Amino acid sequence: MQAADIPFNDLARHTARHRKELQDVMARVLNAGRYVLGEELDRFETTFASYCGTRFAVGVASGTDAITIALQAAGLVPGDEVITAANTCVPTIVGIEGAGARPVLVDCEETTYTLDPALIEEAITPRTRAIVPVHLYGQCADLDQILGLAQRYGITVVEDCAQAHGAEYDGRRAGSFGLAGAFSFYPTKNLGALGDGGAVVTSDPDVAARARLLRNYGERERFEHVLRGRNSRLDALQAAVLTAKLKHLDGWNERRRELAARYRSALDGSSASVPIEAERRRHVYHLYVIRVRERDRFRETLANMGVETAIHYPTPVQRQPAYAYLMPVDRSLAISERLAAEILSLPLYPDLSDEEALQVASAGAVAAKDA
Repeated sequence: MQAADIPFNDLARHTARHRKELQDVMARVLNAGRYVLGEELDRFETTFASYCGTRFAVGVASGTDAITIALQAAGLVPGDEVITAANTCVPTIVGIEGAGARPVLVDCEETTYTLDPALIEEAITPRTRAIVPVHLYGQCADLDQILGLAQRYGITVVEDCAQAHGAEYDGRRAGSFGLAGAFSFYPTKNLGALGDGGAVVTSDPDVAARARLLRNYGERERFEHVLRGRNSRLDALQAAVLTAKLKHLDGWNERRRELAARYRSALDGSSASVPIEAERRRHVYHLYVIRVRERDRFRETLANMGVETAIHYPTPVQRQPAYAYLMPVDRSLAISERLAAEILSLPLYPDLSDEEALQVASAGAVAAKDA
């Protein structure tokens, strides 16, 4: 195999393209001398809440913490159960466990790869307090069905929006449907920081107030601690960077959609199954995930043609040694198991050039004939 001409992602290229703008906002923070909480964080929280269509945003240290704090702010306590998708990344599970709750895995839809609403009801028990639908790969889960079911059972919905910055369902943005939404700003995300970061968004003032307490030692006033909280603050440098980058997000997402359309056209009619954009949803293609039966051969062909790929995710949560206890005894997770053996992520990011996109698309078409 030759070295990849086209890397799966290239954060250095992305940062270089916006270096002057990022240096300017970081200089502003350095000159102000306020690095934790303060004006920069307030500015980002206000701007990001407005972007998401919520009243509040609360910056925290990571997307994982955002899930934990959102659930705690919603009133969950140790021993509660939280239903989520089996084909998620482990941080979703870590976030749920961080709130003291037990994750309950439910299989996904075979077309969208998001949580299957038709399978949720059989997983509900008297201890079920919340559903965490994962807006996987940049597409919202079926929120209409999930919210209807949650309302019928009196269950809280907290959206995992770690891969869905700017994604829409019925014209509204991810994070604005449930009681709260949890975002990650890990550098590879559609809106990424220069390190870890996250946010809880909500339109409920009590949830927002509790989240602000929980992220900062439960401190209401200096040295007055009214909740048992933690240290999970989005620092001022990251907040300033994210504020600067947020105004580019819609343009970046449009570029992702344009690249996705090119890949779809190149792979149409081939042995590879391409992502489906479901009705009423606007996909922002955090990842472009195809499905091929002969994945290893397909991947090798791409590598030999200079295209680096990745797998999201090769081992289902329930097959991880640390989380084998989550394997249900009375329900099937067959689709998530099958997807783990067949999915493959192609390079797709806004800084990919037209020539590189053409090379990826051409290589994918060749590999689909071989697989």
